[in-house]
Amino acid sequence: MTGATPLELRASRHGALGDPIRLAIVEALGCCDRSPAELGGRLGLGSNLLAHHLDVLEAVGLIERFRSSGDGRRRYVHLRREALEGLIDVRTAPATSALFICSANSARSQLAEALWRSMSGGDCCSAGTHPAEHVHPGAVDAGRRAGLDLSNAEPRLLSDLDMRPDIVVTVCDRAHEELQTGEDWLHWSIPDPAEDGSPEAFDAVIADLTRRIEALLDSPPPTEVRP
Repeated sequence: MTGATPLELRASRHGALGDPIRLAIVEALGCCDRSPAELGGRLGLGSNLLAHHLDVLEAVGLIERFRSSGDGRRRYVHLRREALEGLIDVRTAPATSALFICSANSARSQLAEALWRSMSGGDCCSAGTHPAEHVHPGAVDAGRRAGLDLSNAEPRLLSDLDMRPDIVVTVCDRAHEELQTGEDWLHWSIPDPAEDGSPEAFDAVIADLTRRIEALLDSPPPTEVRP
């Protein structure tokens, strides 16, 4: 909505959320990035109807859509949670334990594990589907800048873990698509900072993970609403 005043933008977002289907879409994206197919299956929506509602939400800046870094034919929908400020207030008791998964367990999932421990005080672990030999130095340095100690962290193989966490989150598209996770798992589509390699890329991942963990700790389970 180019040129809209803050009041007009807020009114347009209220209007978009006044539809029960669009509200259900937003709630389904509250803690988890989802593909259109996943959203459609979860909410019982056909592709054309879902596309219409996603277009409305994107037009008012509530969501964004982007291509998978794993399977380029696939797209994900991400909720711009900062756009909900003043519109929806959602808080609940946080989960106590979490497992974060990516392919190499060398950057994103390691940072997510350290952030979860710092922010929630709960138990946490991370693992990879194809773990690297060591944690990426860029992740260790970025963690240090953020007050997180990854100096003793080591990549782990997912199948070696014996843990039953309250929540499981995949933090890269490749792991999510390889594991074909079910409804009980969450997915965060976060770019691999190692591909860029710059300190800014790793710092951006920490900022993104921080926002998502804050949202996860503050969000109730999404409401099922069918048309």
